[in-house]
Amino acid sequence: MRQHVNPLSINFNQIERIPSLREMFRDSTLNLHLDIGCAAGDFLFDLALVNTSWNYLGIEIREKLVKNAKLKVLEKEVKNLYFVFGNANNILNDVQSKFIFKNLKSISFNFPDPWFKKRHNKRRVIQPRFINTLSNSLQKGTLIFIKTDVKDLFDHMDCTISSNFYFKTIEKKDFNYSKSFNPDKVKTNREKYVIANQLDIFERIYIKI
Repeated sequence: MRQHVNPLSINFNQIERIPSLREMFRDSTLNLHLDIGCAAGDFLFDLALVNTSWNYLGIEIREKLVKNAKLKVLEKEVKNLYFVFGNANNILNDVQSKFIFKNLKSISFNFPDPWFKKRHNKRRVIQPRFINTLSNSLQKGTLIFIKTDVKDLFDHMDCTISSNFYFKTIEKKDFNYSKSFNPDKVKTNREKYVIANQLDIFERIYIKI
């Protein structure tokens, strides 16, 4: 689902209050994974239900999707999952949101909007300023996962993150998924679609050093 929403709109400058970790999760001490651009949250629901030893937080810029996801969390009584509406750049840059980084162990960017037109590239979620924010806020050892089926977007994301001195690449073949936020290698809806249509997937893992 790629419903275009301009992340640079002034409508996203105002940040809603984000509850404390204790308010969001039953056990606030668990490792936290953040999924940026989580859409309707299906991927996070799958993860939260099969891996209760982690907490999951999704940020999505389309308000209706977040409202529906929050209702679903209440209906299913999922205690290790929460959703936040807004522009991730603005949210994570806000002083009042810095507590999110306390237990944060990993972040994923799964098939983000590619914004194909060159004049719209500045709307892509991964930008140098955002990566600088993460490099200044993340604890050492925190992981970033990127995944897309658009080669140009992958090159853009990879170049942006790799250009930051504080992140280095981890070889996928050497990565221990069993200790990660996704030990069962749950797939997003988009990833399932891409695999079914035998298209290429470009992905990389980075670690904060």
